[in-house]
Amino acid sequence: MSAPNLVEFRDVAKCFGDGPAVLSGVNLSARPGDLVALIGPSGCGKSTLLRLVAGLSPLSGGELIVDGRSPGEAAGELAFVFQEANLLPWLTVAQNVEVPLRLRGAPAAERARARERVLELVRLAERADAYPRQLSGGQKMRVSLARALSVSPRILLLDEPFGALDEMTREHLNEELLGIREATGWTAFFVTHSVAEAVFLSSRIVVMAANPGRVHAEINVPLAYPRTAETRVSREYLDLVAQVSRVLRSVEDATGPAAP
Repeated sequence: MSAPNLVEFRDVAKCFGDGPAVLSGVNLSARPGDLVALIGPSGCGKSTLLRLVAGLSPLSGGELIVDGRSPGEAAGELAFVFQEANLLPWLTVAQNVEVPLRLRGAPAAERARARERVLELVRLAERADAYPRQLSGGQKMRVSLARALSVSPRILLLDEPFGALDEMTREHLNEELLGIREATGWTAFFVTHSVAEAVFLSSRIVVMAANPGRVHAEINVPLAYPRTAETRVSREYLDLVAQVSRVLRSVEDATGPAAP
């Protein structure tokens, strides 16, 4: 028997105030261990979906179940990684990583264990005493990821975390992210504008349409894990990139172009 869904959208709708629908009729699910990439034109509600899962914004209609509970009740199971690292400049790497645990009132010994574990995972243990100004863009994002992982989330929400990085750094971090996932086993929703990134990372790609935001297509990604640099030059990978690009282009032709 397959595992029950960890996250399930049931005919979800979202409006802001009296404005038009941002999302309408969204039906979407994720099982434990899934990595679901969300891709589509700007304004199709990808980031809004993450905010709904995190309980940061209320539904306007439908139902959303997260680990058998409402999003607000399941907030302790979640962690969010944004496009900007948003590190506190007056704190060291180690201190930034501990922030979520401090907010939860975790004792010092627990914070130390978690900090050491996640800094090893993201390969930044040797930079624990550095300040954000001393880090590269890729290192800052690894600290942001370590901070999210410090609370041992079951569900990780990633909103274009590598979008501002150069291509080589982005590819390296994609590979590192999958290595961390293999070691920790979280379920993830990953927003991206990059078809190549979506195919490389995910077990399933959800292509969204806009006006209002809705699920246009779901595409399974049967590429075996672990995925490496060799994956990117394989025929199966390249064919999937072409397939998803065609589906995305059909959506863009109808609703407008995606952001670059």
